[in-house]
Amino acid sequence: MLSSVRKESNVPKPGMWSCVLLGLCFLIINALAGAQTSLQADQQPAAAATPPVVITLQEALKRAQANEPNFATALANARVAGLDKSNARAALLPSARFSGQGLYVQPNGLREVGGEGVINTNPKFVSADARPREYIAQGIVEETVSLGGIAAVRRANAADAVAAAELEIARRGLVATVTGLYYGIGSADHKLTIAQQAADEATAFVKLTSQREQAREAAHADTVKAQLQQQQRERELSDAKLNADKARLELGVLLFSDPRSPYAISISDSPAALPGREQVNQFASKNNAELKSALATLNASSADVLTAQAAYLPSIGLNYTYGIDANEFAARGPLTPEGFRTHNLGYSAGVTVNLPVWDWLATEHKVKQSEIRRSAAKTALTATQRRIIAQLDEFYAEAEAARAQLASLDASVDTAAESLRLTKLRYTGGEATVLEVVDAQTAFTTAQNAREDGRVRYEAAVAQLQTLTGTM
Repeated sequence: MLSSVRKESNVPKPGMWSCVLLGLCFLIINALAGAQTSLQADQQPAAAATPPVVITLQEALKRAQANEPNFATALANARVAGLDKSNARAALLPSARFSGQGLYVQPNGLREVGGEGVINTNPKFVSADARPREYIAQGIVEETVSLGGIAAVRRANAADAVAAAELEIARRGLVATVTGLYYGIGSADHKLTIAQQAADEATAFVKLTSQREQAREAAHADTVKAQLQQQQRERELSDAKLNADKARLELGVLLFSDPRSPYAISISDSPAALPGREQVNQFASKNNAELKSALATLNASSADVLTAQAAYLPSIGLNYTYGIDANEFAARGPLTPEGFRTHNLGYSAGVTVNLPVWDWLATEHKVKQSEIRRSAAKTALTATQRRIIAQLDEFYAEAEAARAQLASLDASVDTAAESLRLTKLRYTGGEATVLEVVDAQTAFTTAQNAREDGRVRYEAAVAQLQTLTGTM
């Protein structure tokens, strides 16, 4: 009886099969739903991906000014120099301060009657007042008049002008750097496109030589030469990709917190116009930062000479004090035997004259030192003027030559493209050799790269000219 019960328990019931089937269906439905959800999750970032931000040249300059450390240092120096100028001017004005003090000295036990009949207790310290207690609460106005203060203001004004000029020099240097990198990216991208086209051209030529070899119209050496050319173009394409990535990273350091951030640039197809020579000379004479810096440095040296010479002259100190200096902290004193009170509030005024007599020729030596520095500043100013004149002619001649070559470079590209087309037709017809085709391909690629280099050269020359004249 027991064995029969055990056998019946091992046999699955009909209801169990339906439960198992329902469970399997539920698992399959969940698996399909999870796969669909993961597929949608994978597709969502791709759909939500935004295009890279487009950076114009002006935007690049603005971002670079906020991230470049040398420009930040120059900006900080200019702000500090402005505050120094304000402090130097404030030193010429009277200063006011409050002085408060309370003193207690141990009495010696002796008493005396004052001139007003007030009994005073003598302190133990001789330097103390007539009473053990003394209270001081005074407002003090002071002023020092000297030639050194005026010279300090001139020195601060000149230093502020120097800092402002150095800031402008740093800004223009940053402009030239960013401009070169910006157009360098455009050139690198165009060269990458040229390298890709050259690689495609080499691949197509390998196919052409292989077809002609199979048709017994060309030797196997032509195919080998075409394959070598294709391999070279592939290496050049790899280098072009690397150069384009490096150019973007180099500029990305100045633009973004993460230099790997994707971005695109916007460059006009037509190059910038070259201003007239008279206009360039006019701007260069008014807006040259290096000339302003040299001139401000000379003014600072002249102010140093005046500061050193001021030590020969006397200085006058003025002091006005109003307040309390009494034995009680009160506006009026104690009641005297005669029945009246003294006034503790009062004022005092003083004039101090400091006249230099002898300092072992230290002042004379300081004057000579400042005069030597002023002479060096004059030499630097004249050298800066000569250098600016030479740079103006040099940069303008460079820009004119680069602009004149742009049309020639465009014509060279068109000529090389036509030469390549005709040479390939001649090779197809059996009239040209494979070496002529390879040379034509190389000439076309070289002409295209030369055109990109010429565009960068012209833009860099215009940027240098604009930097020199302060028009950018």
